[in-house]
Formats: sequence, structure tokens, C-alpha cells
Amino acid sequence: MAGDPPRAQPPPAPAPRQHPYVPLWRWRRNPLRRRTDRMQAWIALGLLLAVLAAAPAAMFAAGDAAYRHYRDTAAHQERTRDRVPAVLVHDAPRHPEPGSHEARRTRYPVEVRFTAPDGGTRTGKADVEPGLPADSTVLVWVDAAGGVTEPPLDAGQIRSRSMGWAILAFLGVALAGLAAHALTGLVLHRRNLAGWDTAWAATSSRWSRSP
Repeated sequence: MAGDPPRAQPPPAPAPRQHPYVPLWRWRRNPLRRRTDRMQAWIALGLLLAVLAAAPAAMFAAGDAAYRHYRDTAAHQERTRDRVPAVLVHDAPRHPEPGSHEARRTRYPVEVRFTAPDGGTRTGKADVEPGLPADSTVLVWVDAAGGVTEPPLDAGQIRSRSMGWAILAFLGVALAGLAAHALTGLVLHRRNLAGWDTAWAATSSRWSRSP
């Protein structure tokens, strides 16, 4: 009936508590532990220590090598690339939202005409601001061969690319450690199964013998 107090409910059963030593069962003495279990525990510990030691070293080495490489690349680009004036051959497309923040950041590829380092007149595609009319003058980067190219790498690009290689090296070492752990675990697990099969074959006759 409406207004009756709710019936009493039994308290919820407490969640089963895991023994604090269960995750470390391979290190403790127990009748079911085999020699391969102890080997797997030592291998896992060794791989963990190896990854903790090798991952930072690999990260530093890869980052330093990448930094030196990109720094030399930027220096070479600065020596072999020039910034020259170029004239738009056609009008640049207009942005659908003129004056917006997106329009200020957008660049459109437009054909331009410029004088190459060898003195000849060349044409190529360059990214320019939207809405520029034909015959407008812009500055473009040109390589030694006279082609339009990207500007030399700046300090921010060098740092970001070097950090990217450093992170990849760190992850590579960590993934290699996980793969080695999984492979050794699989091999030892199969040895465990083979050992249990051998032990059962030796004792199964006593269990299955007719009375």
C-alpha cells in the first residue's frame, strides 16, 4: 500500500579481497609452482630493469642524433635557399569568411613568376594570402635549382622533430621489452603445459585403474 515503509534489505555482500601476495605468487613457495614459473618471474624483473635503463638512454641518443641532423639540415638549407620577390600570375582565391581568424591563417597555392638565381625567369606554385590580385608581389623561397621550396627549418621545427624521434625511441624500447616478455611467457607457458602432460601421463594410470 502507498505510504508503507520499504521492506528491510540485507546488507550487500562485501567485495572479495585479494590477498596482497597473489600477484607475487611466482616468488613464493607453493606446491604448484614450477621451475619455469620462477624463471618467468626473474625474466620479467630483468626485462623491467633493462627497459628502465635502456629507454632513457635510447631517448637521449635518438633525440641528440636527430637534433644534430636537423640542425645541419637547416644550416644547409639556409646556405642553398634564397628568398626572392615573385609576382602573382593569377588572382588568389578569396576566402569565404574574409577578415576572420581562419582567413588570416589560410594560404592558397597560386602560380607566381620570379627570377631564379641563374638569372632566368621561372614560374611555380607558392602559398599566398587569400584575395591577392594578379601582379601582386610576394616573397618566395627558391632553392639552388630555381624551384619554389619551403623555408629553412626554424628552431621550433628542429626541437619538435627531435623530440618526436626521442619519444619514438623510448616507445620502441618499451614495446621491445613488452614483446620479449610476451614471447618468453608464451614459451615458458608451453613448457609448463608439456611438463604437466608428462606428469599426468606418469600418474594417470593409478587414477584410471579399475578397482
